[in-house]
Amino acid sequence: MKALILAAGYATRLYPLTKEYPKPLLQVGTKPIINYIIDKLAVLTDVKEIIVVTNSKFISLFENWAQDLNVPARIKLVNDMTQTHSDRLGAIGDINFVIEQLAIMDDLLVIGGDNLFDGGLSDFLSFAKGKVPDPVIGAYDIMDKEQAKKYGVIKVDEKNRIIDFQEKPKTPISTLIAMCLYYFPREKLGLIKQYLQTRTDKHDATGFYIDWLRQIEDVYVFQFHGLWYDIGHHEFYNKAKESFK
Repeated sequence: MKALILAAGYATRLYPLTKEYPKPLLQVGTKPIINYIIDKLAVLTDVKEIIVVTNSKFISLFENWAQDLNVPARIKLVNDMTQTHSDRLGAIGDINFVIEQLAIMDDLLVIGGDNLFDGGLSDFLSFAKGKVPDPVIGAYDIMDKEQAKKYGVIKVDEKNRIIDFQEKPKTPISTLIAMCLYYFPREKLGLIKQYLQTRTDKHDATGFYIDWLRQIEDVYVFQFHGLWYDIGHHEFYNKAKESFK
């Protein structure tokens, strides 16, 4: 299995903090946000390689960051060759870029580079393995429909299978939201390219892909509990810094 950390965005909502600095390398507590993710991945014996996809603007900063890491799994940096927010590939575009550039034929664990949450990934991985060859996504109950409007909102059946998905809806169907955490079995990796060929306008938010995918495949949800922070806004970044102080 390989793990892919998405770190190629330009985080315009966090300007000026991220105008010349990548969001995953912002400090929370004693270390960068991405280090919390690396710590969770490094203890998973199934993960043989950790890939970080970034862009031409920030690749040198990630190269400096990687030199200071000491983890069992091998870190590989991938440059998606974009330089600005306007020419970005988007999250789904970056996943497909990495799959093709590295010729990945393994199960793929994908996680957003700004994903900060309690606990580890072992239970998520165990659940996902039990659903192979079906994809699994991580979710969190934000307990507030007004806040849910900012995210991908999920409705599941009694088997925790997605039966509806709405990307940033005006009227959320629930308060269960997607966390940008995905387990894609190798048998289903080809569907990402298929999606990109049919939806040329929806490469950024992964929720659009999940909504498309769940209409042709069973997609399951693993719900996380505890604390979870979306570092997409100054408000939540400040809350995270306060909690990890």
